[in-house]
Amino acid sequence: MPEAAPKAPVLGAAAGKTVGLDGDAFAAGFHMPLVHQSVRAEQAARRRGTSATKTRGQMSGGTSKPWRQKGTGRARAGSTRSPIWTGGATVFGPQPRSYTFKVNRKEQRAALRSALSLHASRGSLAVVDVAVFDKPTTSRAHELLEEWSQPRPTLVALAPEEADAALSFRNLARVAVLAHENVGVADIIGAASLVLSQAALDALTARAGAPSKKAEG
Repeated sequence: MPEAAPKAPVLGAAAGKTVGLDGDAFAAGFHMPLVHQSVRAEQAARRRGTSATKTRGQMSGGTSKPWRQKGTGRARAGSTRSPIWTGGATVFGPQPRSYTFKVNRKEQRAALRSALSLHASRGSLAVVDVAVFDKPTTSRAHELLEEWSQPRPTLVALAPEEADAALSFRNLARVAVLAHENVGVADIIGAASLVLSQAALDALTARAGAPSKKAEG
């Protein structure tokens, strides 16, 4: 069963203000195998898979025998496209392919709960009040992170319409800014600290979902 619902500080609000976090999404146990599988799947999906080498059928030239079979004193050769020739084809080289593999939805949600809960338990998760960014101001974003004093790299997840806050954080060293719909388990696990807007918090909580009663039983 989930532990007591944790809380997260609110950056840019009055000192000591916190926001309650959903217990199902932010107080779950850490499931290393599911997290590892989800991170591998996300990283594999980001691979372009466009590496390619030419086979001898794709090489130009070499359609005629370079010299006669016997009498030259040289080794037999049938084509300059042979893989043993300099400039020849490649044997069993990489070809365009997809590296993606499937992780089912329940496993993805469980991995996301594990990643979010890890930050909540460490106290490395905060909610930022985007109302303080009525215009882009990097200095204000820097002040908020310095006052919070958590290690970096820091991942800042915001809603697409929170552009002023995104512009404020994006130029800071070792700070990554992503729209909440683009945040994956690999991004969360790879960050030493996590900053969410209220909209991003709500969206990630909904994505994480609650474990089914059947699974709990």
